[in-house]
Amino acid sequence: MSISVDIENTGNRAGDEVLQLYVHQVHSSVKCPAKELRGFQRLSLQAGETKTVTFTLSAEKLAFWDEKTHGFLVEPGAYVVMVGSSSGDIRVQHHIEISR
Repeated sequence: MSISVDIENTGNRAGDEVLQLYVHQVHSSVKCPAKELRGFQRLSLQAGETKTVTFTLSAEKLAFWDEKTHGFLVEPGAYVVMVGSSSGDIRVQHHIEISR
């Protein structure tokens, strides 16, 4: 699955931004963090420039280590995918459903 986000430099100078991709499983069988960093991308923008950033979200990026099976596991259910400049500055959220 791909997640695309447009980012614009609204300032008067060129600058850099690091977009971060976070994932949260809504109902997990194990306790998990509210936001897990699963990707990031650094880009440079000229003043007034807009770029589209695309993240690829593979099943491996939704997995967690399962102590019972001693392997990585992707549980079916609802997930929230978030993109922002930091974990405290989420600008886009998207809900997805993983089925068996």
